[in-house]
Amino acid sequence: MTMRRVLLAACVLPVCAAAGFAAYVAWLGIDGGRASVCHGTVAAGSLEGGRRLPYSGENYRAYSVLGFLLGRTFVHSAVRNAMRDAYADLSKSHPELRFVYAESGWPWGGGFAPHKTHANGTSVDFHVPVRTLDGQVSQLPASPLNKFGYSLEFDNSGRSGSYKLDFDAMALHLLALDRAARANGIRIRRVIFDVGLQPKLAATGPGAQAIGRIAFNKQQAWVKHDQHYHVDFDVACR
Repeated sequence: MTMRRVLLAACVLPVCAAAGFAAYVAWLGIDGGRASVCHGTVAAGSLEGGRRLPYSGENYRAYSVLGFLLGRTFVHSAVRNAMRDAYADLSKSHPELRFVYAESGWPWGGGFAPHKTHANGTSVDFHVPVRTLDGQVSQLPASPLNKFGYSLEFDNSGRSGSYKLDFDAMALHLLALDRAARANGIRIRRVIFDVGLQPKLAATGPGAQAIGRIAFNKQQAWVKHDQHYHVDFDVACR
């Protein structure tokens, strides 16, 4: 009987701890109307009063339920507002499109393994919008088996298995995000996206506008960034 109780406790305690942590993260995400405060840089910083989007909305969702519950999608409140407003804009102008936001940071900022940045709530990863090979709007599959989408690879034509990258949708999202950021008193500082795929993006009408309006990386980043694009926002930090 004693051994059975020990085994039961060994199973129940981690579940209770995880549930308690998720509840704590949810409490941290309650929006009391106060603006966030960021400190330092994207590589060495922290965040006070981090905020996050809901897990899903009319035309978007987070990359992972687990990542969301663990608190890996927090940002500065102005960045959250820009993300929210951009999706709202796109739901009106292009209601058929679907988007996935990925990792951004802890509620308190700081080190965010395996990322080298995302430390002060001003960086966000977005999974690339995709379509099936027959042109149907879809979303990038994400599970522990593919590191929640981060280990998927696209070839130079923008294809990965049964999916193809929707460059138009990506550009439309970046343009909407740029407008929303400016409306919320911030701006996009830089977008990091695979250098080999940037010409494909620029070949679309919206893509040419986005690359002409927003700064992109000129050299390949340490991680390829073909299944997601990383956006750094310019926010006044202390």
